Amino acid sequence: MNFIISKFNKTLFSVLPITILVLILNFTISPMETTLILRFLIGSLFVVVGLTVFLLGVDIGITPLGSLTGSSLAKTNKLWIVLIVGVILGFFISIAEPGLMVLSNQVNLVTLGQIPGMRILVIVSIGLAIMMSLGFLRIFYNIPLYKVLIVLYLIIFGLAIFTSSEFLAISFDSSGATTGILAVPFMLSLSVGISKLKKDSKASEKDSFGLVAIASTGAIISVMILGIFSKTDEFSSGLYSETAESTSIIKPFIEAIPEYVKESFMAILPLLVILLVLQKISFKLKKRELRKILTGFIFAFTGLIIFLIGVNEGFMDVGTSIGNNLALMDNKAYIIIVGFILGVVTILAEPAVYVLTNQIEDVTSGYVKSKAVLIPLAIGVGIAVALSVIRILVPGIQLWHYLLVGYIISISMMFFIPKLFVGIAFDAGGVATGPVTATFILAFIQGAANAFDGADLMVDGFGMIAMVAMIPIITLEILGFVFAIKSKTKGVEKKHG
Repeated sequence: MNFIISKFNKTLFSVLPITILVLILNFTISPMETTLILRFLIGSLFVVVGLTVFLLGVDIGITPLGSLTGSSLAKTNKLWIVLIVGVILGFFISIAEPGLMVLSNQVNLVTLGQIPGMRILVIVSIGLAIMMSLGFLRIFYNIPLYKVLIVLYLIIFGLAIFTSSEFLAISFDSSGATTGILAVPFMLSLSVGISKLKKDSKASEKDSFGLVAIASTGAIISVMILGIFSKTDEFSSGLYSETAESTSIIKPFIEAIPEYVKESFMAILPLLVILLVLQKISFKLKKRELRKILTGFIFAFTGLIIFLIGVNEGFMDVGTSIGNNLALMDNKAYIIIVGFILGVVTILAEPAVYVLTNQIEDVTSGYVKSKAVLIPLAIGVGIAVALSVIRILVPGIQLWHYLLVGYIISISMMFFIPKLFVGIAFDAGGVATGPVTATFILAFIQGAANAFDGADLMVDGFGMIAMVAMIPIITLEILGFVFAIKSKTKGVEKKHG
């Protein structure tokens, strides 16, 4: 029972700051219709309950599937089997990721169906699965992470030359959205089995980081390739009107149930099939253990339905409305300040961030305190959202201006920090882009892009998740640089370098 309460409290703490901020804005500079606010409050409750139930399901059912699979694969002692199974599992775990499902639905919505959401889901999942297997190879053969990342980002920036602005934004957003609350713990639990296959049988401290970073590049590359072979000059874009269905409060939630039951079923079913097949072939779990994992799958399925209904029918509409309202105000400072505050409160409320910061404190033997990571991380994400707003307000600023400079800094700093921090920093981007970022703040940015004269919704409405994923890399690399300086005087550089 305490476990359930703990999950609920963490989820509530993630959503509550946004809820309070929305209510403050509603009674001050961005008043909205009463029915819209009521739908938002209902949607917020759905998001909290849905995420709580979903995360319970992940812990009870899906993460154990990853651990069992990793252990079983290690026993085969055959790398090719590990890679094949890893690719299959990576594909289906990505498709079931809530953040990616929300993003793909938004792409479908904004492009008026010209880029189907299912196409984004499948393409991104293929890319992630392939690169996840590359990450396994890196661990197995002890290839330095920074070398792999340099090659991958050279490929990415090479492809970026031929990629349209629309697909450039979607590709980097997909990278952040797919490494979320489901994919990351599953990938990490699966990687344990890979470490056991290593010839020296020593799972290096460095190997506990970096897999997420490599896997996420697959999303970028795959969407870029899709963009190169797609015609973007014929795309039209638009957003639903937040007043179109505002006369009803409960009806939209009820009408949405069949659609999201189907989406959730299609997301969870492949993982369930994999569990049952591996149970027959390899796991041989006792009935009680199998029943527990199956219960976890039921929780994940139920939670995903509730989450998607809450997000799409109540939560995101208000984000869009606030973005619209603030973008139309004469004083543009308001929307920049609100964007910054949204970024800060989101990252401070993200449970996964606290896991990462505590992990960093443990790994660095307490020399880098969790608070020393959390505060600059929150400010950095706030700046990332504010910069996304500025990009909407200043048409001359394009996403690639930010990304090129940011990733040149990120890649350059890899040569001046302990190699442990390379993996930590690049993994942090996936942690920062949590469910609130992929839902409410995405809707806020798209609402602003939709309302501001001179902005292009297809280009400027995406890219925020990419910014939120990039800034933590630079922030934690700076911390790594500070740690390297401190470690010289403390005699720990050799251990962590």
